[in-house]
Amino acid sequence: MITAVIPGGAGPRNEGLVGELLRDPLIRKVIVLGAENGYPLPPGCRAFACDEPASGRTWNSLIAEIPTRYLLYFFSGDVRPDPRAAGRLLAVAEETGAGMVYADYAEMRGDTLREHPVNDYQQGSIRDGFDFGPLILISKAAARRALRKQGEIPPWQWAGFYDLRLKLSTDHELFHLPERLCVVEEAASGAGHFAYVDPRNRAFQQEMEEAATAHLKRIGAWLAPVFRDIPPSDQPFPLEASVVIPVRNRVRTVAEAVKSALAQRTDFPFNVIVVDNHSTDGTTAILADLVGRHPALKHLIPKRLDLSIGGCWNEAVYSETCGRFAVQLDSDDLYSGEGVLQRLVDALRRENCALVVGSYTIVDGNLREIPPGLIDHREWTDANGRNNALRINGLGAPRAFNTEILRRTGFPNVGYGEDYAVALRLSREYRVGRIYDSLYLCRRWEGNTDAALSIEQANRNDAYKDRLRTIEIRARRRMNGAK
Repeated sequence: MITAVIPGGAGPRNEGLVGELLRDPLIRKVIVLGAENGYPLPPGCRAFACDEPASGRTWNSLIAEIPTRYLLYFFSGDVRPDPRAAGRLLAVAEETGAGMVYADYAEMRGDTLREHPVNDYQQGSIRDGFDFGPLILISKAAARRALRKQGEIPPWQWAGFYDLRLKLSTDHELFHLPERLCVVEEAASGAGHFAYVDPRNRAFQQEMEEAATAHLKRIGAWLAPVFRDIPPSDQPFPLEASVVIPVRNRVRTVAEAVKSALAQRTDFPFNVIVVDNHSTDGTTAILADLVGRHPALKHLIPKRLDLSIGGCWNEAVYSETCGRFAVQLDSDDLYSGEGVLQRLVDALRRENCALVVGSYTIVDGNLREIPPGLIDHREWTDANGRNNALRINGLGAPRAFNTEILRRTGFPNVGYGEDYAVALRLSREYRVGRIYDSLYLCRRWEGNTDAALSIEQANRNDAYKDRLRTIEIRARRRMNGAK
């Protein structure tokens, strides 16, 4: 019934796993990808030469050559599957007709077992970093149907599996079984929070973008680079621009952020709107003192107690003090110079766009640059940026909005992904402008809202962005008249 595939080469570390798999009566054969020459393999186990485990050539060959109905793929050799894992995945695949089945797992930290649940797959789960866990079961029949209908996997070096699972997901369910079916040693921290914009990963990211773009075209969600014009404004505004700073309990950094905004030099009037979400650590007193010395600073304290970051943005954007353009600054970050606001507003005026996004430099709590340094999102293009935005996790910072356009949608009242939600929505219709110079110092420190997240919270964040992508894909398909 099953061919098991283990990547990473044959060696002593895989001996136990290979033996355990060969003892399972459901498993007919074990394939070791990239097995070292000369390393003895037991009967029922064969080496499979490949360039990269995730390449198009590897996956085309596996789907074409495996002699069984299912392929049990291990993303790592350091996996201890439950004795019934293969049978459980097989039963679910047979009972549901899914194209692929995956499950939860656990991580072993010394003698401590830590559960690692994963998310359900949805239409918007097209990010290439979606976590399926360490092992998956793929239906050979479903995979072959997908490749016959949508074409073989291109000869990509890294995007082979990504392309296959996108094609599978078009007509088949990728089914999540919420049961722990294996244990792995504690996972490494990975390539890092900003790996997808690291210039060293550009070739990898280009392949992933090509695969995602092809998928969006197949399902009717791809948008051509045709944009709506920004209509002439019919709303009065008290001034040209507002810097918006939502804050809660940032006593260590809020004064620096506010002073950075107030220090901007422009040829137009602007103000700084700080929405203080009922801080309890002394932030409010600091802001009250600054307001007394700076007339351009507006200190808003919402009446409501249920606001997250997005809700605080709405307090500023819909207030009578908001300018024609609303420009973001987080309460623990700084602008990189005194001309940032002018550059962002000039770009909004000049480029007929609803949103302009700059670039930023990653710094530590003491404002010293740390790797990867400049985050400029140069993967963005007018031709395909708003399509590739559905694959990546964000568009960058600082963000500057046309307030009149922004007021038509507002922000979702959430504390994570609110900026991504608005950027996707605006990019559906309007052009997004870019500035590739560093305009912003972004602190990575223990106070970040995404620092030291639990697995459960990280999963909720990822699932929310996937849900935003699902909404956006459906809206774009409707725009295109896709059935």
